[in-house]
Amino acid sequence: MKWQTTEQLKQLLCRLVQYPSISGTEAEVRLAQYIADQLLTLDYFRGINELVQLHPTGDGRYFVTALVKKAEQVRDTVILLSHFDVVDVQDYGAWKDAAFSPEELTKRFYEQKPQLPADVQADMEAGEWLFGRGVMDMKCGLALHMALIEQACHGKFDGNLLLLTVPDEEVNSVGMRAAVPVLMEMAETYGLTYRLVLNSEPMFTRYPGDKTNYIYTGSIGKVLPGFYCYGKETHVGEPLAGLNANFMVSQIAAELELNTDFCEVFSGEVSPPPTNLWQTDLKEDYSVQIPHRAVTLFNLFLQQKSLDDVTSSLVEVAKRAAKRIEERYHVQASRFAKLEQSSPTSLAVHVWTFAELRKKAVEMFGKIKVEELEANILAKNTNKDEREKTIALVDQLAMLCKAFAPMIVLFYAPPYYPAVNSSADPLIGQLVAKLKTYAQETHGVSLVQQHYFGGISDLSYVGLQQSPASLRGLTDNMPLWNRGYDLPLDALAKFQVPVLNVGPVGRDAHQWTERLNVPFAFTTVKAWLEYTIKEVFAR
Repeated sequence: MKWQTTEQLKQLLCRLVQYPSISGTEAEVRLAQYIADQLLTLDYFRGINELVQLHPTGDGRYFVTALVKKAEQVRDTVILLSHFDVVDVQDYGAWKDAAFSPEELTKRFYEQKPQLPADVQADMEAGEWLFGRGVMDMKCGLALHMALIEQACHGKFDGNLLLLTVPDEEVNSVGMRAAVPVLMEMAETYGLTYRLVLNSEPMFTRYPGDKTNYIYTGSIGKVLPGFYCYGKETHVGEPLAGLNANFMVSQIAAELELNTDFCEVFSGEVSPPPTNLWQTDLKEDYSVQIPHRAVTLFNLFLQQKSLDDVTSSLVEVAKRAAKRIEERYHVQASRFAKLEQSSPTSLAVHVWTFAELRKKAVEMFGKIKVEELEANILAKNTNKDEREKTIALVDQLAMLCKAFAPMIVLFYAPPYYPAVNSSADPLIGQLVAKLKTYAQETHGVSLVQQHYFGGISDLSYVGLQQSPASLRGLTDNMPLWNRGYDLPLDALAKFQVPVLNVGPVGRDAHQWTERLNVPFAFTTVKAWLEYTIKEVFAR
């Protein structure tokens, strides 16, 4: 048994972290192979190594599965879900060279302790923390799952364990979206009945200084709505003869940024308000022509709201912004006209969804021309990411329909994370109650149930809690849908398995002070995971 003690697991974690598996890099590919190779060193897999597999995601990357069958006739199976990609390390500054060397980075941080924030220094007093990119999010969870697979290989559990670890969770969840159909095939091939998907993302704080220990019975949803603004071009010497698109997007940002009308409350849990992730004009070069095309993207979390309701609310945001743009323009044009002793100009801003814009383009130019335009745009932008491709599609269609400008176009960009919530599932209710009692009695830890994991996770792709038809408000207004981005809707509809997240205590995910409480993770949480799995198979 090589992955069972705290020290063994710490060393395994450090080896995993040493692969700088930033999403989209070669190291992300190499780490998948390393994980598979390590699992194949276990005696159980040496005679049946086809139970450890590298599966292609279709873009040069791989996800890993490792199946331990209790016996041929045993069907009950727990899926252990993790991801092995991480975000980049630009934020580490002078410590960037050690970001993927946890022991070295931790040593340097202790030597330079006064340079660290006060809350980090306070944690360091206990001497239990390990620093480095990915130590908490979420290579610790992967290490724990590898330990559980090793235990299963020695017959510890009364059912099957299936390890699933994926790339790209931090960007578009390519790994998990590719994995769902494979999981359904494996169920048929190996005679598996999935009882639980058990994730081990770290606990996320709900507010600064939060020290609560959480377990999660769901995962928050997310959409990425965009607003494309087409104003009217003009020389800076005649600004009232046009309309600046940067001004237009600023009014949308003023309407939507931190707008608590979009917060959802479910059983006392409040989703965070929307916030801006991308805002830019689309001028390619400097000139004294005003920017007349601009775009902004927002992160918007979901719990229970339907996508139709969300789309309607976002259209209303665009309409309010359009009215403010018109009013502001009218006021300033009237004032300027008085100064010039001339007649003021006026304008009207149209608001459309992408589906409405595309329909207008088809009506004006024909379906074949529109489809040819879209194909050419995608062919010319193969090196761009999904957001950039989406914006290019909207931009070119809008320019085709520029006779309707000024206009605001609502669209959606990838990725889409459906909200998932298993709180009402009888098995989950029993597991939560038992685990809370066990944690209190055995470790003196009070666990608090959260209905939605707030950090966004691949649990979103376990099942589909909305009908495919209810997604039309999203898919019709997502230019890249079925043109480079989609969800395996049929497989998701069949993959109806309850979810649970039990993970370690960490701090500062996606920050240069990312750190993990080592003994808590590899002693306490490890015991919780073992207990949870045994309870699943006992029911």
